[in-house]
Amino acid sequence: MGLEARRIQVDAKVKEALLQAVDRMRDEMVETLQGLVRIPSPVGSEGRAQEFVRREFEGLGLEVRSFEADRARIEKHRAFVDSGLSYEDRPNIIGLLQGDPAKRSLILNGHVDVVSPEPVDQWTRDPWGAQVEGNRLYGRGSVDMKAGLVANLFVVRALRKIGLDPGGTIMLQSVIEEEAGGGGGTLACFIEGYTGDGLIITEPHPVVCIAHSGILYFRVKVRGRTAHAGRAHLGVNAIGKMLKIYQALEELDRVRAAAVKFPLFEKRIGRSCHLNVGSLRAGDWPSTVAGFAELECRISFIPGEKREDIQKTVEAAVAEAAGADPWLVQHPPQVEWFGWRADPWYQDPAGPFVRVVLSSAEAASGQKMEVVGSPAGLDTRFSQYFGFPAVSFGPGGDNTHGFDEYVDLDTLPLTVKALALAAVEWCSRERSPLGRP
Repeated sequence: MGLEARRIQVDAKVKEALLQAVDRMRDEMVETLQGLVRIPSPVGSEGRAQEFVRREFEGLGLEVRSFEADRARIEKHRAFVDSGLSYEDRPNIIGLLQGDPAKRSLILNGHVDVVSPEPVDQWTRDPWGAQVEGNRLYGRGSVDMKAGLVANLFVVRALRKIGLDPGGTIMLQSVIEEEAGGGGGTLACFIEGYTGDGLIITEPHPVVCIAHSGILYFRVKVRGRTAHAGRAHLGVNAIGKMLKIYQALEELDRVRAAAVKFPLFEKRIGRSCHLNVGSLRAGDWPSTVAGFAELECRISFIPGEKREDIQKTVEAAVAEAAGADPWLVQHPPQVEWFGWRADPWYQDPAGPFVRVVLSSAEAASGQKMEVVGSPAGLDTRFSQYFGFPAVSFGPGGDNTHGFDEYVDLDTLPLTVKALALAAVEWCSRERSPLGRP
């Protein structure tokens, strides 16, 4: 038997031992996830949950580091999104399983923050109860994405269980405020130097996600002229003027939906981009002609489109609509860009890192795995500014951001198996002379 045959045989034995170790830890995974879900951690209040994560990392014997984001260091980065929140008592937690620096490293990242469970009266279960029914565990953040965080933890636990050295360094990252743009979380980690040769974020994608939309928030402000309702004919109602802007934005959405195509988005949701008018505020009293109106919107765009061009397109549509109305010509609407400003992200499906994750996921699941794109923003986008590949792959479930959110517990060990196989495959490889994958 040649050397190559012996290597494959050993690999097969190691693989089987690893998969069996994961299966034996299923109950422990569920208990750990319950403990984390029972700690409320809405954006801005992640501190207690991060202490839980820190203890888990320490219990694995990892080299644990903790830091709070430094606004002065991160706010100048193109990808920074300002949540408007203080970073005090909201640390990011890093756990390092140090390996051979000549081998490739892997980051397993997850966010501990969750969205609000309100309105709680719509839930049929306690949003912080971590109730298990059959193969489902219910609770806010159960699938988005505390199950992914626990999966990352158990990858290292499984490797330790069978005494397997993956080769290169594995870095666990538990980050804050992904739901508010990730500026003080994943981006801050990378700016602080916590980078690697590959990144897997265990968001709730039971398929391998290699792309997501660019996202921008904007608001449009229109002025009117107030007057008493009994003399309304002397006023100018900002609501009516804003309707012209609304119609122009609806038309822009229709035109872009027909013209802008990105297959990975089309096959998953049937459209590649959206312009959504999310809120409208106008006037302040029924007996007064509305003197102001304000729309807030979200526009998405595809890989290959540039943020600056999208901004010009929106501003041109608003200006064109205003140009057809004498009042708006004299009182031009204001367009303001705020909040989310995420560039689109795309990872080559033929790249070596994507192939490793795909083959590992297929080996763990026993079925063909597809690659997809996401219409929502993900922290994976930050990797493109730091020169290493990324994917998103994690446990599945449903009702993300809704009531009765749950994770499918059958997908939790499956995710751990896929990640563990990917870690061993990726981290056993030599880094290139340039220090890149």
